[in-house]
Amino acid sequence: MLRLAALFALLLPQVAAANTCQTVTFEDTAFTTCEVQAGEDLRLFHAGPKGNLGSFGAVNAQLAAEGKTLGFAMNAGMYHANRAPVGLLIEDGVERSEIVTSEGPGNFGLLPNGVFCIGDRFSVIESRAFAQRPPACRYATQSGPMLVMNGALHPRLIPDSDSTYIRNGVGVSADGSRAVFAISDGRVNFHRFARFFRDALGLPDALYFDGKISRLYAPAIHRNDIGFAMGPIVGTVVNRN
Repeated sequence: MLRLAALFALLLPQVAAANTCQTVTFEDTAFTTCEVQAGEDLRLFHAGPKGNLGSFGAVNAQLAAEGKTLGFAMNAGMYHANRAPVGLLIEDGVERSEIVTSEGPGNFGLLPNGVFCIGDRFSVIESRAFAQRPPACRYATQSGPMLVMNGALHPRLIPDSDSTYIRNGVGVSADGSRAVFAISDGRVNFHRFARFFRDALGLPDALYFDGKISRLYAPAIHRNDIGFAMGPIVGTVVNRN
């Protein structure tokens, strides 16, 4: 993962984002978190009139027509080589990709996986439970594995695993009033990342988004990670001025 140098931070849009981004240290590893409150304009972005968006810049270009811009954003779920989402994707109430409930290869198929739902409040729901009783979501993205479920870690996470990457994901409060998005600033395994959500942030439910390509856009802290084109992107939307 690469970050733009401080010299380029001045080129980022200067916005008064309602969400708060900050650095938190847990077990000698720094994580950057961005917290969003229910009621803020949090959306998922994947495709526009010309096809898949793929970058924070493309999302901002699309939002410019509304006089809006991103307050913060990060990649939000796994995707195929053509950048189509691997599982469920709901954009503005429209299902763009169906939920997948079968076990499979890779991190996505490491059941239980889950869905991050943006409605009147936020929720992270295990995928099969979501499929049985789908809640009302304006936006939703499926990814996996689940990291924390009702305060318990995913049973297949290994404490001393040597599989470490820059990782990102989302956790929600028990009442659904807060969603906290996090990205590790160093390489971590799944177990430490899950414990960060549970033990450092006190969040009972958390979902993994991705690793290796994990990136954050947070102009309030002068950060704009660059890299390969992305699939689904989640972010807050604020006025440009």
